[in-house]
Amino acid sequence: MAESMQGIKRTHRCGELSGANAGQTVTVMGWVQKNRNKGGLVFIDVRDRSGIIQIVFEEGSTDSGLIEKAAKLRAEFVVAVTGEVKKRSGAVNENLSTGDIEIIPSQLRILSESETPPFPIEENSKTKEEVRLKYRYLDLRRPDLQKNMIMRSQVATLTRQFLAEEGFLEIETPILIGSTPEGARDYLVPSRIHQGHFYALPQSPQLFKQLLMCSGYDRYFQIAKCFRDEDLRADRQPEFTQIDMELSFVDVDDVIDVNERLLAKLFKDVLGVEVVLPIPRMTWQEAMDRYGSDKPDTRFGMELTDVTDVVKDCEFAVFKGAIENGGTVRGINAKGQGGMPRKKIDKLVDFARDFGAKGLAYIAVQEDGSVKSSFAKFMKEEEMSGLIEAMGGENGDLLLFAADKNKVVWDVLGNLRLELARQMELLDKSEYKFLWVTEFPLLEWNEEQERYTAMHHPFTMPMEEDLEYIDTDPGRVRAKAYDIVLNGNEIGGGSVRIYHQDVQNKMFEVLGFTPEKAQEQFGFLLNAFKYGVPPHAGLAYGLDRMVMLMAKEDSIRDVIAFPKVKDASDLMTEAPTAVEEKQLEELGLSVTVQE
Repeated sequence: MAESMQGIKRTHRCGELSGANAGQTVTVMGWVQKNRNKGGLVFIDVRDRSGIIQIVFEEGSTDSGLIEKAAKLRAEFVVAVTGEVKKRSGAVNENLSTGDIEIIPSQLRILSESETPPFPIEENSKTKEEVRLKYRYLDLRRPDLQKNMIMRSQVATLTRQFLAEEGFLEIETPILIGSTPEGARDYLVPSRIHQGHFYALPQSPQLFKQLLMCSGYDRYFQIAKCFRDEDLRADRQPEFTQIDMELSFVDVDDVIDVNERLLAKLFKDVLGVEVVLPIPRMTWQEAMDRYGSDKPDTRFGMELTDVTDVVKDCEFAVFKGAIENGGTVRGINAKGQGGMPRKKIDKLVDFARDFGAKGLAYIAVQEDGSVKSSFAKFMKEEEMSGLIEAMGGENGDLLLFAADKNKVVWDVLGNLRLELARQMELLDKSEYKFLWVTEFPLLEWNEEQERYTAMHHPFTMPMEEDLEYIDTDPGRVRAKAYDIVLNGNEIGGGSVRIYHQDVQNKMFEVLGFTPEKAQEQFGFLLNAFKYGVPPHAGLAYGLDRMVMLMAKEDSIRDVIAFPKVKDASDLMTEAPTAVEEKQLEELGLSVTVQE
């Protein structure tokens, strides 16, 4: 039978108590974690979000009615306990912050009873994720998840404080907006009043934050909900949160400066980690050439080596053909992996194929200096030793090569490098390696649509010195764009925006927009630009991804209170759901089920 809280008040959270409270009478409230009944001696662990405290009901020092009541407590009952804090008489529990104290109770109230939960509420749960997400309200009681949610809250609070002190204003932008089909798919919301018309949910507050700069707000930020109807991966959600900002009268260095100081503050205050400033910078081209990725993980080496010139005269058809087609031959050196069994190398070949490789050539240099290779018979001895030397190959090394168009070679070796690092256990989650990647290409060629698309978005400013190539060689134009990368994850990105009408018109023209189409989609922004636009730039972080890395988790689901699963559904609320016919009628909609 549940009791009320009348006449009692919580004095402390469970984990806030320490030896300094010995001798005090306190009241704690929380969930029963464990009940150990030893006859006339009952130990109850009570848990709340701050930690666990042990309550000891013992014959001689506790009323016998209380001991009987305590013996009936089961996991997840909600209780209130009043009693005296004492130093533990038995062994100290080193794993608990309250491990050297206990409470000797004078009062126990059962505030709420609980059925047996479908899985134990414990750290590092072995329960299947589907079950935990179905009962997410129980899963969220687990101390490791609560730690993550507390960290997320801390990051948001510190960000708000820091940006406010830097002169940023927190301004909310709308959630119901017009659809802009460029980029990922929009989530659409039908209008009841304007039948046949739809709002979209924002993929980012991009256009509105630029309008706020036109409106003279100078520095804006928002912790913003964003929505993308795209195919999901472990680190993607249909709805996610950005730390979004925009600044006026600035260039690249100004945006980077304020954000480096923000990151240094967050990592120092939340994790006690010193971020050495300035954070290194690398151009997009250098990142691709050295790491095969525009978000390189710099916690380990194994960089790509371009050996095109070294093998250009050899008779190996794979290398020869790639070079003749305008491609390159590049390799990576997996130090000490020369003895890798053939079966394991074949698995790496299959892995490379997933990223577009037709195959993977290899040289395994044995400990005795002999060579096993998939293409030795096509190489002269001096060509082979020249290639090993160019790769810095030593006895015991495994050299892996991809030959194709640059884009494929980068993709294959960039991903292979990470896979090998996982296998060789080179990735230390407690190491935080930041990097700015700058000077991205402004445009990328879309094979399907046979046109250039914006690598970031259509409002990104080209680098002034490259503007002369925009008509003759658009692919050569670099953007004033920058990404902040942490341990091989892009945690934020931004750019300087176009604020000259002629440059914006030229950008739309290159992207294949007619003036009418540009006006139809972005008319309100283009009209605002006629009335005096300050130079402006911005950046947005993926808050979920940043907290995931800070918390050393592998999935952003572990730092979001109520996440969706891979097919964008919510296992707890069972959303998305069908709606009643009456609601569809009001919206002027009918649903056709596609086979």
